[in-house]
Amino acid sequence: MPESTPAIRRERLFGLPLDLLTMAESVELCHRLVAERGHWRADLNASIVLAALDDPLLREYMDASAISNADGQSIVWASRILGVPAPERVSGIDLFLELVRLAPQRGDRVYLLGAAPDVVQAVAGNFAARGVNVVGYRDGYWAPGEESAVVDAVAASKPDLLFLALPSPRKEHFVLRNRDKLDVGLAFGVGGSFDVVSGRLKRAPLWIQKLGLEWCYRFIQEPRRLVKRYLVGNTRFVLLTLKTRFARN
Repeated sequence: MPESTPAIRRERLFGLPLDLLTMAESVELCHRLVAERGHWRADLNASIVLAALDDPLLREYMDASAISNADGQSIVWASRILGVPAPERVSGIDLFLELVRLAPQRGDRVYLLGAAPDVVQAVAGNFAARGVNVVGYRDGYWAPGEESAVVDAVAASKPDLLFLALPSPRKEHFVLRNRDKLDVGLAFGVGGSFDVVSGRLKRAPLWIQKLGLEWCYRFIQEPRRLVKRYLVGNTRFVLLTLKTRFARN
């Protein structure tokens, strides 16, 4: 993949890139990057900030991203405390669904990679029924020796949008390893969004989203999987934000 096009209004938060973009600006930039090809989007949230402290490959992925959104409300709050205020939260699932909504009229080719076999199949069927040109899909369960075949399948379909429902940092490492082989317009990690689209998980009501408490709603649905990420991780993130703020005095 070629070097990323500099994003507009890029700042640094905890040493990682943060683009000060609204949802509308993010959609516009994503479409420009699709046309240029060979780019990827990063989602900046509390979990990524903490993981990047000990993962140089994750930091490399973030730095080389062509667009890096304030994916979590905690990032929006931290950005304002630390003097680089993000205009709003641009959640990965909302941006993902907007790009999918616009894909039929733009003629964008879409590849879905990740999640369980039944989940990704359901998402592919859902999107195809809406007129999206789904040029391929497969689940996220493959052995290390199968990765080259997965990459070849993606590259052969030449997607404009590659949506990856893989956990972090697996998806970031996957993109970095295969950046020169994937041949996509824009690679885009979507976390657990396939589970929501397929109906396996429910998304928080809009009023909870607006309060910045969507993480709490997700935690209630998957407490065992998310306890470390949200309860322990969020506490660490708050302490890191305060430490960074007071270190500037």
